[in-house]
Amino acid sequence: IGHVGFALVGVAAGGLSGTKAVVIYLALYLFMTVGAFGCVLLMQRKGKALEAIDDLSGISKAHPQFAIALALIMFSMAGIPPLAGFFGKMYVFLAAIESGLYLLAVLGVLSSVIACFYYLKIVKVMYFDEGDEAFDAMNTSTRMVVSFCVLVILLFVLQPSLLTMPAQTAAKALYLL
Repeated sequence: IGHVGFALVGVAAGGLSGTKAVVIYLALYLFMTVGAFGCVLLMQRKGKALEAIDDLSGISKAHPQFAIALALIMFSMAGIPPLAGFFGKMYVFLAAIESGLYLLAVLGVLSSVIACFYYLKIVKVMYFDEGDEAFDAMNTSTRMVVSFCVLVILLFVLQPSLLTMPAQTAAKALYLL
């Protein structure tokens, strides 16, 4: 619900910059969400699917790559720089500021800060709580999907034009409708 709210900040801003911001935010959110759900699908013990945050306790020791991937996804969803989620939120907040929606931008930033607590709690559980047993062997195709999502989250920082240029084109096309 929170992420839809951030996207709606761009919708409220309107215009070409708001539309472009929404396209960028939703594209990045797609990779963050698919990566997060992929991690949830990888969480199994004795053939049983796990869902609780506590099931991640101490998993960084048994599955360090999994823990790093999920931590990067959580940091990105929280909007921690320099990950893609930070830039997605930045685009929508800048569009709001450009449109004179200062209060909306400030409220968006404040809610993003509050939401950090929930994402960082997951990372804390993985790295600082005492763990149970390891997960079952992880499905290779799901691991590849999660890896690709993390790669996109990281590479956006180095090459944002791979997304911003198509987003600009899409925004122009949507704005002309």
